[in-house]
Amino acid sequence: MKTGTPTRKNMGVRDERGVALITTLLLLLLMTGMTVAMMLSVNSDMLINGYYRNFRGSFYAADSGLNIARQDLLNQIRAAVPATFSTTVQPIPAGTDATVKSYISSKYGTTFQKITGSGQAASAWPEKFKIDPGTISLTLASCVPLGGGGTCAAPTGSVTGYQYIYNYSLTAIGQSAGTENATLLDMGSLIINATLAPASGTTKSFAAWGMFIDKGAICDGSTLVPGTISGPVFTNGAWNFGTSGKYIFTDQVGSANSKAGYQFSSSCQQVAGSSATSGKTTIAPTFQSTFSLGQDSVPLPTNDFNQRRAVLDGKGSNNTAVTNSDLNTVLRDVTRNSYPSGGTTAGVYLPYTSSGGTNTFTGGGIYVQGDAKVTLTASGTQVQQYTIVQGSTTTTISINNTTNTTVMTSGGNSVTITGVPQQFDSGGNALGDATMLYVNGNITALSGSAQGVPAVQDGTALTVTAANNVTITGDILYRTRPVTLTQNEIPGTPADTLIPGANNGQALGIFTATGDIQMNNKQSNGNLEIDASLATISQNGSGGLTNTGNAINTLTIVGGRIQNNIKNINTTTRNVFFDRRFGQNGFAPPWFPSTTITVSGTQSATLTSTFQRVTWQNQSSYF
Repeated sequence: MKTGTPTRKNMGVRDERGVALITTLLLLLLMTGMTVAMMLSVNSDMLINGYYRNFRGSFYAADSGLNIARQDLLNQIRAAVPATFSTTVQPIPAGTDATVKSYISSKYGTTFQKITGSGQAASAWPEKFKIDPGTISLTLASCVPLGGGGTCAAPTGSVTGYQYIYNYSLTAIGQSAGTENATLLDMGSLIINATLAPASGTTKSFAAWGMFIDKGAICDGSTLVPGTISGPVFTNGAWNFGTSGKYIFTDQVGSANSKAGYQFSSSCQQVAGSSATSGKTTIAPTFQSTFSLGQDSVPLPTNDFNQRRAVLDGKGSNNTAVTNSDLNTVLRDVTRNSYPSGGTTAGVYLPYTSSGGTNTFTGGGIYVQGDAKVTLTASGTQVQQYTIVQGSTTTTISINNTTNTTVMTSGGNSVTITGVPQQFDSGGNALGDATMLYVNGNITALSGSAQGVPAVQDGTALTVTAANNVTITGDILYRTRPVTLTQNEIPGTPADTLIPGANNGQALGIFTATGDIQMNNKQSNGNLEIDASLATISQNGSGGLTNTGNAINTLTIVGGRIQNNIKNINTTTRNVFFDRRFGQNGFAPPWFPSTTITVSGTQSATLTSTFQRVTWQNQSSYF
């Protein structure tokens, strides 16, 4: 056989070469077409789903906006009810509907509002809403006094409550991440039931007054010293104004007497008003807020038992006399010895336990038996230091709230205690670091370490109480002053303006229930500044601020002054700047004297509310 000659079989195989390639290309083309078709289909589905998602997001945003705005309607109506009101006055003031409507329009009708959660959900949902201001409606449909008669504007009889029905209408526009909008209409009624009860007493710290005077007979020959007086002002007696200067009151002024005395050169007029004229002379104090006469008297504290108890337990809520047995159980001196059960005439003690070499602070402050000189020092940036001198004995107490330690040193002895003075509620829960310095005697000298040097550390809340007199001999300054002392210290603001960032928890109160706060200024330039609320007040007390030393050139008080009586302070210039923190949220020096105020003929209301929706309509065209 000849070699190299192709057979028919080999020729057939050679003729089929390339078929696999063509088949592969055809399959690839088919797969490519299917992939493109799939991509187009998926992309179309994604676009459709995206539009649907955005439309649904807009819908839910609009629905959420309706719920938010409707709840705010209720909240604002409830907020219009004062804490107390007269028995002849309805709880929700007339015209509240118009005021709330304007508020909702201003808050929700100008720009789209984001709907955000909290934590990681704060920015998870970008949808937002707006209330169409032209569709906002809120009107009082009916008001019925319950248990009595008359109308809500003029109730009669023993009214026990009121029922209010407000008709409302809101249209919300929801918007998603894109431009899709949804518009929903909500109409219905808000039903508010107000149940009345006699107003209960309100606890108020005396630090909340810039000036409080217990006694003052009308037209008794004395007059209030002229000048600018900031903060709320009240007297259980009467105000007497003279002609020696201008009076400017920046806050509300009140008195228990139904008239004020206006002392002219030859006569005194008793007037139920804010000014009086005799001949060509007019006395017209400037009242930048209200001037209210004939108010209920403010009850006074009976004693300082609460303050004394606060040293022992940090509560100060037991208003019974402290016995030697009480002191013996809780207090120890620098050598860890308990307060003598039979009493003593002098010594400095702290409430702490000592066991197994561990000393633990248990109460609210420092107890000093007998007369003492006290120097306050803001040492470094953390330590509040107290230097207490009795005769030849000097005791130093350093309290560091940051390290939670208290160190007492005296006569070559020293003790380190874990913990610092604290204030507790009635259940024993800690409310925060706070100190009561109680001197069972006279404080013969109270000051900072030097003129112009900080005495009270940032974060130190302190009340200094003496059983008898307190004599102030030099500046007592906060490390950080909380309010301005001059006009435009903060541009465009008056004096006595809170300084932003200056509220570091520093608070000082000085109190005596039976004595005076005496000023015996030892500073060479004759000026004296006291950053504290000063209180010399109690039932049947006669205390006041008085000067027992040389005349003071300029006296500056940053806080307030609370007195049984006005006394001579022998000062050329007196500036009293109310610490406006003491008028906010119950902030006050710890265990500062307080009172319970109940206004006769007043009541309070407990509100319950529901809503009835009569129309909920989707006004969008794409659903």
